[in-house]
Amino acid sequence: MSTLFTRIIDGEIPGRFVWKDDEVVAFLTINPITDGHLMVVPRREVAHWIDLEPELLGKVMDVARKIGKVQEAEFGAERIGVLMEGYEIPHVHVHIWPTRSSADFDVHNVDRDPDPAQLDRNAERIRAALRDAGYGEFVPA
Repeated sequence: MSTLFTRIIDGEIPGRFVWKDDEVVAFLTINPITDGHLMVVPRREVAHWIDLEPELLGKVMDVARKIGKVQEAEFGAERIGVLMEGYEIPHVHVHIWPTRSSADFDVHNVDRDPDPAQLDRNAERIRAALRDAGYGEFVPA
């Protein structure tokens, strides 16, 4: 059975994508800690990050780094939070989000009912910034 993330990647469930390439995608989470919170996910279903081959893990983290630099500038963040846990969905995913203090690392403070229009605006801000940073070939329309 496909994971929720595979169903999003395959278009069965809508997602606010900001990055797509042959191996990795990135899309906004529906439960953000801060504006701009998203996940970087390999297309291939692997339940635990330690089971990823080093090349794919490196690719996931490289995409996270590139997007993190854009998030930092676009959202005026002091740091970019990174979390890889995988308890809820057994498909490797790296959460990255703009932060301004250590309080922004409390995963119990997620917004369980974010404004869809705000999520759309955040996705477009990140897509536009990625295009401006020279990554347009990976940014979905």
